[in-house]
Amino acid sequence: MSGIIVVGSQWGDEGKGKVVDVFSAQADYVVRYQGGANAGHTLVVNGVKTVLHLVPSGILHSKTVCVIAAGVVLDIEEVVSEIRALREAGLIANSEQLRISDQCTVLLSHHRKLDQAREKAAGHEKIGTTGRGIGPAYEDRASRQAILFGDLFDQTTLKDKLKASIVETNFLLKEYYKTEPVELEELYKRLLELTEELAPYRAKDASMLVHKALKGGKKVLFEGAQGTMLDLLHGSYPFVTSSSTISGSACIGSGIGPNSVQKIIGITKAYTTRVGSGPFPTEIHGPLGERIRIEGHEFGATTGRPRRCGWLDLVAMKYAIRVNGITNLALMKLDVLSGHEKIEVCTSYKLDGQEIKDMPTSTADLVRVEPVYRALTGWNDDITQVRSIQDLPQAARDYIQFIGNELATPIDVVSVGPGREQTLWIKPLFN
Repeated sequence: MSGIIVVGSQWGDEGKGKVVDVFSAQADYVVRYQGGANAGHTLVVNGVKTVLHLVPSGILHSKTVCVIAAGVVLDIEEVVSEIRALREAGLIANSEQLRISDQCTVLLSHHRKLDQAREKAAGHEKIGTTGRGIGPAYEDRASRQAILFGDLFDQTTLKDKLKASIVETNFLLKEYYKTEPVELEELYKRLLELTEELAPYRAKDASMLVHKALKGGKKVLFEGAQGTMLDLLHGSYPFVTSSSTISGSACIGSGIGPNSVQKIIGITKAYTTRVGSGPFPTEIHGPLGERIRIEGHEFGATTGRPRRCGWLDLVAMKYAIRVNGITNLALMKLDVLSGHEKIEVCTSYKLDGQEIKDMPTSTADLVRVEPVYRALTGWNDDITQVRSIQDLPQAARDYIQFIGNELATPIDVVSVGPGREQTLWIKPLFN
């Protein structure tokens, strides 16, 4: 079967949106399988920037069917806003191009309020969430009191389900966090308005839709959110997101078997970034880190927060390759490293005086590690206009080869800018 998973191999913000947009030109379906509106994918086509949080990045291709699968928490205010903006831009002319699973968890206003109240109360101990309510929405799903997308279309039971869903959160908001609770009637009325607008995009059984596409030989891309090191189970806990971000989540969130997957592509920047709190071994402080941040436009698409910047961490990359089963890599933002006399790459860590080459399982240990660097020669050329690997400066080609050799994983595609045309193919996407 021709299923390909696209997964972030760092701390998120690797450039998955651009990759999926470019790959979608060759795909029949794009399936978003986890996360919520805390993700931000920035696409640049013909100089026009589009930022998506929930709608899959393949939506800019009119022949590509985009599916929001069961593993996603669906902020319906956000998804309606995105759909409106896309339609105003002349996209989604056919509602069949976007399908939303009945099994999605619906994220509501009380989830956002609770998320923000918790972060405010945590003060300096806060995790650094986006405040979008993703965690509380997943909590409701785990405690079996969530509103599902399919529930919105049954008005005979919706109000009672809403009432049961908000009672505990409202108590916390009012009594513990001393903030205003959510008003049931107002929430119910707003949901009816949004449900009417979303009705044309209802897929009901999205798992079956994707299954039939795969069985029929269609080319299907599975698009995740965030990155490996933010995985709830395998990331730098507790400084993680609220869902599983690794490749296995594609099967769970979409409702398909692992034998449907042909290839797993890990997306990585040519350097590393992280948003929010938590360990970051290769972080660069001072003017050099700020330079990479400015030249790489490293500000969150969802929150606008400045990203922490550092050198490429091959220890973390090897970990990501292992836990995801990554078969191929896409190297993003190589152009940002132009103009550096030397480029450092972390090849191992030192922990308590001992050199280690594997990622510690303990976050406390990860905080204490010291990166061991290998210095490579940089290049001064502007590579944003380069259109083939062979035309890159020798030092840039050496950098790509060094990464591929160290990781023992082929690099299939290299990005030298945000535009579709700034994508250099080494190997074809679909065999």
